[in-house]
Amino acid sequence: MNSIHLRAFAKINLGLKILGKRRDGYHEIRTVYQTIELHDRLRVSLHSRRSGVRVACDDASIPTGRENIVHRACAIWKRARRFSGGIEVYLEKRIPAGSGLGGGSSDAAATLIGLERLTGNRLGSAQKWTLAARLGSDVPLFLLGGRVLGCGRGEEVYPLADLPECSCLVAFPGFPVSTAATYQAVGRVLRFRLTRTSEAPSIDSFGARSPFPLERWGPAENDFERVVFARWPELARLKRQFIRAGAETASLTGSGSAVYAIFASARQLKAALRFVPASWQAFRTRTLTRHAYLRAVTSDK
Repeated sequence: MNSIHLRAFAKINLGLKILGKRRDGYHEIRTVYQTIELHDRLRVSLHSRRSGVRVACDDASIPTGRENIVHRACAIWKRARRFSGGIEVYLEKRIPAGSGLGGGSSDAAATLIGLERLTGNRLGSAQKWTLAARLGSDVPLFLLGGRVLGCGRGEEVYPLADLPECSCLVAFPGFPVSTAATYQAVGRVLRFRLTRTSEAPSIDSFGARSPFPLERWGPAENDFERVVFARWPELARLKRQFIRAGAETASLTGSGSAVYAIFASARQLKAALRFVPASWQAFRTRTLTRHAYLRAVTSDK
């Protein structure tokens, strides 16, 4: 049996704008992703004497069958590479599911990276990105890491210049938020903006007209906040408290439910911890540059 240990890092969104409803039913978005040190751990193993895919997880609430994105990543890779052996993945979850931190997508991307490292059987660049996008809108960003521009439904990604690593506080209230349901709610609220568009996603359409500052951390404006904060005002209150505590930026990540804040120092982050309710999960972490991210994915230290 041949195995590799991997780390699958979380992401936050440094702003997210919903531009319109696409002909394929998805929404056209612009976002800036940022990877952070909070991570899951995976062990990917190959078996020459068996076939099929098996996924196990230390969190009993995570499904491990064909509906699991890691299971699908293994299956799609096996078909693409015509691999006849067996694949087994053991997953240690730390990134909360349904939090907007991209844990499942990161697990899938790390699995693809691990399978390539184990076999030396590398997909062509275009095929790899296509497989990642088929798995999920957030998966391609985790093939890059660092600070990444997301266009289209989020799957068309472009590397951005990294900012210096900073302290990051992530607060998870203990409940998930459905991305699909939140998109529907945003569509009802912002229907004047969600018109069908045939515009192809392009970095040129973002560029100089970026709704986010690309040369600094904030402010990070997230269109999902309008509906998520209306339903869960405690999330909006925490964001305001983080900003008053000196955060360079604070926001909902993705469609939620996690709220993050970026601080210039670990001292400021520690002081802001008092605002996180005792029943919530608080993660003290840091942003990851692209170089640090790519080096750490296959490091088990």
